[in-house]
Amino acid sequence: MKILRKFVDWQATGNKLYRLRSDNEHLRRFVCSALRKGSDKCNNVRDDCDNCTNEHMDKNISRMELAEVFGVTDSVINNWESGRTEVGIEDLLFYCQIARVTLDDILVYRK
Repeated sequence: MKILRKFVDWQATGNKLYRLRSDNEHLRRFVCSALRKGSDKCNNVRDDCDNCTNEHMDKNISRMELAEVFGVTDSVINNWESGRTEVGIEDLLFYCQIARVTLDDILVYRK
């Protein structure tokens, strides 16, 4: 059996991360909860906010909001989404956890 080494296409992977940011309810819910926690806008104390309804959540998460959750700058998120820089494994795993997807759902391999 021949095993081939896979190489990540970071630009295509970045496109998937961008789409997740704009269209993943679990990610929106997590960011909504994380950013509202401790504010007068939300009584939730859990990271997987089930109390947030779609009308309370922003339809799109900004790069700045996602950056705050990851503890990076919005330019780092921009670089990930454009494929200019690789995403570290810890950040990829965290992304998968909060968006409730697998690494295979995010990573795109070069052909």
